[in-house]
Amino acid sequence: MHIFTSFLRSNKRILMLLLMIFTHGYLFAQQATISGIVKTAPDNLGMPGVSVRLKGTTIATSTDANGKFTIRIPAKAGVLEFSSIGFKTQEIAVSTTTTFTVTLSEDAATLNDVVVVGYGTTRKQDLTGSVAVVSVKDFQKGSISTPEQMLSGKVSGVAITSNSGQPGSGSTIRIRGGSSLNASNDPLFVIDGVPLENGGVSGASNPLSFINPNDIETFTVLKDASAAAIYGARAANGVIIITTKKGLGDALKVSFNSVNSVSTLTKQLDVLSADEIRSIVNSKGTAAQKAQLGTFNTNWQDLIYQDGFSTDNNISISGGIKKLPYRLSVGYQDQTGVLRTDQLQKTSAAIVFNPRFFDNHLKLDVNLKGSMQKTRFANTSAIGGAVSFDPTQATYTNRADYNGYWEWLDPSTPTGLVNLVGRNPVGLLEQREDRAKPMRSIGNIQLDYKFHFLPELHANLNVAYDVASGKGTVYVDPNAAESILSNGVSNQYKQNRKNTVLDFYLNYVKEFKSIKSRVDATAGYSYNDYLTTQYYFPSFDAYGNKVINSDPAFAFNKPQYRLISYFGRLNYSYDERFLLTGTIRRDGSSRFGPAYKYGVFPSVALAWTVKNESFLKDIKTISTMKLRASYGITGQQDGIGNYSYMSTYGLSSLNAQYQFGNTFYQMYRPSAYISNIKWEETATLNIGLDFGLMDNRITGSVDFYKKKTSDLLNLIPQPAGTNFAANAIVNVGDMENKGVELTLGFNPVRENDFNWDFSFNATYNKNTITNLTVVPNDPNYAGFPSGTIAGGIGGQNAFINAVGGPKSTFNLFEQVYDQNGNPVEGVYVDQNGDGVINENDFKKGKQADPKLFLGFSNNLSYKKWNLSFTLRANLGNYVYNNNYSQSGNLNQILGTSVILNASPNYLTTNFKAQQLLSDYYVQNASFLRMDNVNLGYAFGKILKTKANLQLTASVQNVFVITKYQGLDPEVASGVDNNIYPRPRTFSLGLNVNF
Repeated sequence: MHIFTSFLRSNKRILMLLLMIFTHGYLFAQQATISGIVKTAPDNLGMPGVSVRLKGTTIATSTDANGKFTIRIPAKAGVLEFSSIGFKTQEIAVSTTTTFTVTLSEDAATLNDVVVVGYGTTRKQDLTGSVAVVSVKDFQKGSISTPEQMLSGKVSGVAITSNSGQPGSGSTIRIRGGSSLNASNDPLFVIDGVPLENGGVSGASNPLSFINPNDIETFTVLKDASAAAIYGARAANGVIIITTKKGLGDALKVSFNSVNSVSTLTKQLDVLSADEIRSIVNSKGTAAQKAQLGTFNTNWQDLIYQDGFSTDNNISISGGIKKLPYRLSVGYQDQTGVLRTDQLQKTSAAIVFNPRFFDNHLKLDVNLKGSMQKTRFANTSAIGGAVSFDPTQATYTNRADYNGYWEWLDPSTPTGLVNLVGRNPVGLLEQREDRAKPMRSIGNIQLDYKFHFLPELHANLNVAYDVASGKGTVYVDPNAAESILSNGVSNQYKQNRKNTVLDFYLNYVKEFKSIKSRVDATAGYSYNDYLTTQYYFPSFDAYGNKVINSDPAFAFNKPQYRLISYFGRLNYSYDERFLLTGTIRRDGSSRFGPAYKYGVFPSVALAWTVKNESFLKDIKTISTMKLRASYGITGQQDGIGNYSYMSTYGLSSLNAQYQFGNTFYQMYRPSAYISNIKWEETATLNIGLDFGLMDNRITGSVDFYKKKTSDLLNLIPQPAGTNFAANAIVNVGDMENKGVELTLGFNPVRENDFNWDFSFNATYNKNTITNLTVVPNDPNYAGFPSGTIAGGIGGQNAFINAVGGPKSTFNLFEQVYDQNGNPVEGVYVDQNGDGVINENDFKKGKQADPKLFLGFSNNLSYKKWNLSFTLRANLGNYVYNNNYSQSGNLNQILGTSVILNASPNYLTTNFKAQQLLSDYYVQNASFLRMDNVNLGYAFGKILKTKANLQLTASVQNVFVITKYQGLDPEVASGVDNNIYPRPRTFSLGLNVNF
């Protein structure tokens, strides 16, 4: 025993070593080494960066550049979980097999984990700017003719107002209030990497109408400077990135979608009835006027409006052939407007290929989209005509002249018609054919190469085009009253646009696990060329005879401008807690002179992922929480001419010749120019908080922002003798937008058969003009007017843009009322007490733009049923009711050579003459509108399980609650006159997926 004890003491170290060896051998025998490769479907290429985790533990690894992995796990242990952003997670049970081949397929439902930003993508968790993503499931439903309609009411800070109810008509889109007074306030649209020019296409009412809404996968809205500064000179009004649907590379899928709709007017503009007109004329008119009265009771609005019908059919095919994922789609839409003779027919097609080569090192994305339209534009003059034309007269006569339409006659004139009066509204529609055939194609080829020797580095090349051609004809019957003196009209127009884009950038993404850091760096170059060819034609009458002196000075013109840019962006993440984004772009534009040609637009953003801190990590109530702060500068160049910085000369028309002796010559005349014109710049400060509670059943974000635009592109009067025009666009002035945005999402019920989610967003925006003069706050400059009022002698305006107030502030006479609260005609408050009522007595009042925007969306699904709706509200906005002010008076009825109809507001005011500059006509236009309600039922498998069928029913423009007394409170311009009414639309939809 003593010998054994002595042996242990003297050989303790040897024994310890033997014990460790045997113990390690035992433990090693209890572990297994699992290896394999992860591939993508259907190309079977190795997939790098896939997370491989033993489910329920912290044991994990990731695949290498070739998709291979090795992981050591306890023997006979559970399940391996394979996951990657944008792909369906797969689980495989571990048994006796130690080598696996795993195939992951793309999952459209998880693509939101990756957010498309300018020139690339980023992880949603790494966002530092104010970015909103709206996907297919959240789009507005129903009969949709233009893409922006699907986004309405869905994003805080984004106000979308439909310009009219015309088929394919555009919208006024403002992100955080707009940043300019005279330049463009429209955001930049980028579709699949192709920036779209804001200019329109001849023959199309809306350039965005060429994009098929059914092809769109997501909208990404970049609202603050940190997110948008990568687009530099075009991002001052925000950026909307449209990503279209791609081929997922799995089994063949065929989808057919059809929506058929009927549109009907909800109300007509109030006018006096035929009996009311007869009563007024018989009591207050002259004998000659009484003799003009007819015996009919004609509702002219009934005659020019109709129920509109629409069918929208789309079929798409997607899948993969070997290593070639693809998607093909074709769409056809035929829509008639509620204004007779209005029609839009649109055919669209899209082809998308997304092959991968060289073991996934080279990605090729090909996106080709094209659309052809065939339109007939109704003569919208008939809208105003139907409101004012005498309702006591017939629509047609038994005479052959003027094609049988009833008109005001005067035998003493060369035409036999009374001069300078409105024509028969039905005749205006039916005797004019304004037809167009515009076409547009947008496409790009994008190559992304991951270097073999350095897989963290990617080179990306994007070559793109945006071409459009618009041509049309305008024909007016030679016997039509509106053009009878000129024997009708037969004219044509044509325009071609060719925009080309070349982008190249390097992107380096690397995780440094030893220092808990991740770097995502991008540097690139961009070239954009915009060329328009505008053709000019002489005028012809309806018989084909050329109108004298109508030959154009030139057959065509080719205005062109270019943008050349360099950009860079750095995203840095430390320990998944602290984030930094820095962006810089240097833009050069041919629209500016040599000294001002280039502008630099930087931004910086910081974010703190508070949820990943130790003090919140284990608090399950808080799912996510991130603080953000950013500051940056963006630019603006739209709104000025291509050559405004230099002196240019234009050849006069044949009607503006100069006489030398007995000969007339066309002369060249100079245009105004400003040699030092430069970029309009907007600096934006943004502070935000993103959060999620209770397993993200409650999500939300709050943003506080301040935008200051300096060097406003402003139309300024030029001192006499200093320029070649009375006014010119000059960099003068500053303007601010300050506001708060709130977005909340709720998912109170999340069950297999029952799901309910709803969201709410609110935006408060305060706009203030801070300077408008070269010498700041010049007391002698009152501001400049805007907002043209129709009627009277012309030249009257409803608004003033002045320092200290918001843009589009009403500036009118303050109406005086009697003891009964009725307005006293022609009596206004003498603001300065000088005993004279003139422009010095105008009083600044309400603003046209809303102070508060609200949006609410609800989605409820139970088993196979789905119910959704969207509400919008604008608060604090006012509208000038120009229909009341122009026609709500006795002179409207009896003050011209013929009898006209009038607004029933005359019966309230008893005004004899127009009082166009009275603030009596400024009305509260706040409203609550239900944009859409949609009910769907999924039948599931049909045709022996080979297809899925879903039926939907929807109503658009369901109701409006407002105090506004006009036709519609949603007037983008703030002055309500001659608006094409927005109809209520009922739709039935069918969707079949094979």
